[in-house]
Amino acid sequence: MKEDRFLEFKSEITNTFLKTVSAFSNIGTGIIRFGYNDDGTVCGLNGDLNGICLDLENKINDSVSPRPNFRFECNYKNNTIDLIVYEGLYKPYMYKSKAYKRNDSSTVEMDLLELHRAILEGKNLSYEQLDYDGILNFETFKEKLKGIIGISLNDDILKTFGLINDNGKYNNAALIISDNNSLAGVDIVRFGDSINIMMDRKTICNASIFKMYDEAYDMYKKYYQYEIIDGPNRRIENIVPENAFREALANALVHRTWDDTPNIRISMFSDKIEITSPGGLLHSISKEEYLDGQVSKLRNPIIANVFFRLKYIEMFGTGILRIKQLYQNSTFKPEFKIYDNSLTIILPSLNIKPNVTVDEAKIIDYLKNGMQASSNDLAVVTGFSKDKVLKLIKSLQAKGYIKVFGIGKATRYSI
Repeated sequence: MKEDRFLEFKSEITNTFLKTVSAFSNIGTGIIRFGYNDDGTVCGLNGDLNGICLDLENKINDSVSPRPNFRFECNYKNNTIDLIVYEGLYKPYMYKSKAYKRNDSSTVEMDLLELHRAILEGKNLSYEQLDYDGILNFETFKEKLKGIIGISLNDDILKTFGLINDNGKYNNAALIISDNNSLAGVDIVRFGDSINIMMDRKTICNASIFKMYDEAYDMYKKYYQYEIIDGPNRRIENIVPENAFREALANALVHRTWDDTPNIRISMFSDKIEITSPGGLLHSISKEEYLDGQVSKLRNPIIANVFFRLKYIEMFGTGILRIKQLYQNSTFKPEFKIYDNSLTIILPSLNIKPNVTVDEAKIIDYLKNGMQASSNDLAVVTGFSKDKVLKLIKSLQAKGYIKVFGIGKATRYSI
């Protein structure tokens, strides 16, 4: 057991734990375990646990504002205390006039942008819902409405789509959809044999989110689609699955943070496409929930609803699952890199030829359908000795084709 974003160990009681109380109240329910060393081993606390709990409670009530929601669990056998701090509704929760968050296993102060987001969340608001004072044009949106669902744009439609607030003003979602804005956009680069060689580049900023989508999609078609003529028939072949790219692109646009300045970055290589969007996961969603399509909360629900109504996305929260399904029969699977402030989706080309030996190919063939297997499993299916399997695995790891999960007897391998 080790510390992570929602778990912290304390071998002794100092006031530094109050920063973590602030952090868990702001970013998500977590546990502070008193009487544990940094490596998770038990050292125990000295003194009466009930008295210690009372002291901790008084410290929290006197120092963290507004008052957070928490409870204690005492283990009298090993003299430890678990302090469970629940995510609060009335953010931000401050300690000594500062709001804190978790950065991996560390507690750090929020910056001004993060503090502003916490204040909005405490008011049950998001950036896209805020009023926008100004004149906006919607020619691109107008064309989409007419062409896709056959309706004309007017103020009633803007209200129906949630782009005009109850007070009659546009909101920031309308700004994102409008033709004229000062927002970040999409930066697309087609690389050659290395990242030092840029064959093509396009940056789309200060434009409608739909223009960003369309121009990125045009770049995809330029480099990852080709036509095959077979007698009287013509067919389109995709180097990277078209629907996977469309899902990943829509995901980046719908779920990015729009109050930040970085562009969505689309890096196009001969063997893959990487799409990186600003803004990590919402703190109420775990990595596992994201990868399994269990989205419990949308960062930009108005934008998501517009994309859904215009059929750019089929259903909220299922894009990642569909991307995975599109690679179900491929040797190389999409990758999802999740960081605190960004998300990256890597879509491999379908025509990658693994640089492997005949024996290594037998390992790849068994694992290519999403299998996870032990070295014993691989020895059985290939007929190789376990020593040979381990040597082949080591070679495939060095080439970047195989990942390792678990340790000891629980070790498993996958593509």
